[in-house]
Amino acid sequence: MADNRLLEQQRVKIIGVARHRLATDGDGVTTLVAFHGCPLRCRYCLNPQSLGDSSRFRECSPAELYDETRIDELYFLATNGGVTFGGGEPGMHPDFIRKFRELCGQGWQINLETSLNVPTTNIEALLRVVNTLIIDIKDMNPDIYRSYTGQSNDLVLDNLRLIAESRRQSDCIIRIPLIPNYNTDADREASRSALEALGFTRFDLFTYQIRKH
Repeated sequence: MADNRLLEQQRVKIIGVARHRLATDGDGVTTLVAFHGCPLRCRYCLNPQSLGDSSRFRECSPAELYDETRIDELYFLATNGGVTFGGGEPGMHPDFIRKFRELCGQGWQINLETSLNVPTTNIEALLRVVNTLIIDIKDMNPDIYRSYTGQSNDLVLDNLRLIAESRRQSDCIIRIPLIPNYNTDADREASRSALEALGFTRFDLFTYQIRKH
């Protein structure tokens, strides 16, 4: 009975599963699994479905997700690919991802697309099971970050230090966007310099493309 209750607690809302992705969110062929829910309220949210009515999306257990994704195991093993958890914020669901790792074993790559704005205990648990972290840092300046996301970046900074202390910087790809009306090229360079001081070396610099309505 206790095991059944634990499994029920690990059920999460999934807004989508996208197969056969290549060179977009991790090495090799990947399947992107997008969770519902996010602690941020970014002004230009790139995935607003993650904040919508959760009743529109299905619940899924780790075992159900494994059964759905294992069809592509040969692709994963042949290309050093696997499953990328995104969202929303996958860092809100460390127990689910840990259980999924137990089911798929060590042969698959597991990647995490995260803002890092979650408790440090979550990231500490995830570092044990995740191969690559793709971190959307927004901006390291706390005022710019709060203006854009509506939240403090204190947890982000704590988790960056945790990753550095764990010597996992080389397993991170840090996305530093130029966000129209919120930061500048100089701000972005300041963010990069602060991250390099922590030992991070892999960066993805790009500009948010804002759709006109």
